[in-house]
Amino acid sequence: MNAALEVVLRTVAVLAAFLVLPLLVGQAEHKVMAHMQGRLGPMYAGGFHGWAQLVADGVKFVQKEDITPAAADRPVFKLAPAVALVPYLVALAVIPLSPRVVGADVDAGVLFVLAVSAVGIVGTLMAGWASANKYALLGGLRAAAQLLSYELPIVLSAASVALAAGTVSLTGIADAWHPYWLLWQLPGAVCFLVAAVAELQRPPFDMPVADAEVVFGPYTEYTGLRFAFFLLSEYAGIVVLSLLFTVLFLGGWHGPLDGVLGPLWTLLKAAAVAVVVIWLRVAWPRLREDQLQRVAWLFLVPLALAQLALTATWVVLTA
Repeated sequence: MNAALEVVLRTVAVLAAFLVLPLLVGQAEHKVMAHMQGRLGPMYAGGFHGWAQLVADGVKFVQKEDITPAAADRPVFKLAPAVALVPYLVALAVIPLSPRVVGADVDAGVLFVLAVSAVGIVGTLMAGWASANKYALLGGLRAAAQLLSYELPIVLSAASVALAAGTVSLTGIADAWHPYWLLWQLPGAVCFLVAAVAELQRPPFDMPVADAEVVFGPYTEYTGLRFAFFLLSEYAGIVVLSLLFTVLFLGGWHGPLDGVLGPLWTLLKAAAVAVVVIWLRVAWPRLREDQLQRVAWLFLVPLALAQLALTATWVVLTA
């Protein structure tokens, strides 16, 4: 009975985090962009500091008509937003905030999160294919190209950390973390962050949804709540990226009084990473498609391979 109750409580906690954290990231994006770009609108909704801006956006999406194009593949078109969103819920369940605060402590946590989060891109591909729109199809193909290009640097960077820690368990990696990893694994951290932002199709890597070229890419034909689910999946992806980056490269819950404040340290570090992701959107111009491929294959992949080789050499010499 106690085991069943624990499973229920963990499930409810993960669902609550999944419902709250992406909305907090969305609200933070409104505010960070408003301050950096001098945008007054998001600072007024609801009064104090525009606290109701996200609520206003939600009401707007609920009021919009749900339209399905006549030529669309209706089942695939309607299923795509769920396929894009649900994998991040599954990934969030295995990322630990501390050794005791985790939905499910999976032994191969790194591999599980990378595999599950990569499934989210399938929702984008389904949306582009099923919309019966040339711009949506072109955006879906661009998203597929980005997945193929940037998944490799992500895996290589994560493999470097796992090799240094001697385990693919997320809890084990965080336990094995040392402060000098901030320098030693820095090249891998840079590769991981850049590649993860690209895989989420966030600016400056948002070519699949470039409004000046392909209208809004795979999401061109979506309206109302289905479109909102795609936006929510983007914010959920930022949450998973930030938490995973924190556990792999920033020591997760390690910090002063981490026996008590461990989960808080993880959340604060992840919040800082999320702000960096938002800052990249505001500060950097969009790349061209050919530049996107050059960044992946001529810069990130060689750098990640060099980091992996360095880590492997260190592990062999200190064995």
